[in-house]
Amino acid sequence: MTVSRNAPRIATLDVIRGFAVCGILAMNIVSMGEPGYAYVDPNYYGGAHGADLAAWAIAYVLVDGKMRALFTMLFGASLLLITDAAEDRTPGPARVHYARIFWLFAFGMLHAWFVWYGDILVEYAICGAIAFFGRNWRPSALAFAALCLIGFDAIQSLVQWHDMGVLHRLATGPNPPADAVREWHKVLTQVVPDPAAIARELRLYHGGLLDVFAARAPMTWMMQSAVLPAVMPGTLGFVLLGMLLYRVGFWTGDWSPRAYRWVIASGGLALLLYAPLVRAIVTHRFDPAFLPLADVFTLLLRPFLALAYAAGLIVALQAGAARWLTARLAAAGRMAFSNYLGTSLIMTTIFYGYGLGLFGLLSRAQLYLLVLGQWLLILGWSQPWLRRFRYGPFEWAWRSLSRGEAVSFRKAIAS
Repeated sequence: MTVSRNAPRIATLDVIRGFAVCGILAMNIVSMGEPGYAYVDPNYYGGAHGADLAAWAIAYVLVDGKMRALFTMLFGASLLLITDAAEDRTPGPARVHYARIFWLFAFGMLHAWFVWYGDILVEYAICGAIAFFGRNWRPSALAFAALCLIGFDAIQSLVQWHDMGVLHRLATGPNPPADAVREWHKVLTQVVPDPAAIARELRLYHGGLLDVFAARAPMTWMMQSAVLPAVMPGTLGFVLLGMLLYRVGFWTGDWSPRAYRWVIASGGLALLLYAPLVRAIVTHRFDPAFLPLADVFTLLLRPFLALAYAAGLIVALQAGAARWLTARLAAAGRMAFSNYLGTSLIMTTIFYGYGLGLFGLLSRAQLYLLVLGQWLLILGWSQPWLRRFRYGPFEWAWRSLSRGEAVSFRKAIAS
C-alpha cells in the first residue's frame, strides 16, 4: 500500500492505488453502516426497491470485488517494487519485507478488533509473507500459480453451490427427509441472521464503546477464523497476478496504447456479461443456494474489469487528460494506508453510538452520499498534506516502526 524510502515512485501505480482506495469504500460502506448480511442481500436490510436496488446493482457490477482485486494486485506490485529496491543493500529484501509485514499485521489486528471488522490488512500481511517466496519466479510460474489459486477459489464456490442445491432440493421437495429439513434450516440460520440478530446488532452499535466492541468482536472472530482462510487462496492468487503484471510492465505503462485499449475493451465485454447475472440474482431473490454460482461468474469476470479500470487510468495519465483529477488520485494513492484507515475511523464514528449513531438509519442509496463526501475529503486533503510532508501520518508510523527508529516529522517535511 506504500513503498519504502529507497523504492522509486511510479506515477501510474500511485494514480491506480488512489482510485482503488476511493472505490473500495463503495462496498465497505454497506458493512460499516448496516447490519452485516445487508452486504450480500439488500432485502435483508437497507432497501431492495427503486433507488436502493439500483444502488446495489450499480455497486455490484462496477465495484464489488473489482476494487478489492485492484488493491490486492497493487499490493503484489508494491511487494516487488520494495524488495527489488532492497537488493544488494543492508538490510536486504527479506529484512525490509518482513519488518513491514509484521507491522502491517499489527495495524490490521488493531483495525479489525477496535475499529471495523472488515479489515483487509491482516489478510494482506499473511499473503505477503507467503508471496515473498515467489518474488524471483519467472512470469510463467507466477501466471500458473495465480491461475491455480484463483481457480481453486472458483471450485470452492462451485462445490458450495452444488452441495447447497442438493440440500435445498431435498429439504423443499415432496416428502422431505427430516434430517435434510433440519440441516437446511441450520444452514440458513448460519448464513442469514434472523430478525433478532438485526435487533441486537442495531442496539449494540447504537451504544457506547463497550457495546460496539461486543457487536464487533464476534464478527471479527468469524472473519478471521472462517472467512479469511476460505478466501485466502483467491487473495494470494491476485497478489501473484499483481506481481506478474509488474514484471511484464503493465502497471508502469510500458505496454503499447493499443494493448491497453484491448484491456479496456475486455473490461467492457465483462461489463455486458453482468446484465444477465444481475437479472438472475434478483430473479432468485438472492437465494443463498444460488449465490455461490453467481460468485463463480463474478470471480472470473472480476480481473477483466479491474484491469480495464487500471488501463483506462494509465492511458489518461499518459495522454495528460484530466490532470487535476489524476494528480489528486496520485496523492491519494501515495497516502493509501492513511486514507484506508482514516476512512474507517471517520465512517465508524459517523455510524456508531459513540459518534453520530447513524448505524442502520440510512437506506442503501443514502449511504452513497457519505461515500461521495469521503471521496471529496480524500481527494481534498491528500495533495495539500503531501506538499508539506513526504508521507501520510500512518505511512510515517509504519515506516518508523518497520525501520526500528522514529522518523521525525522534521525529516518527513519535504525540503
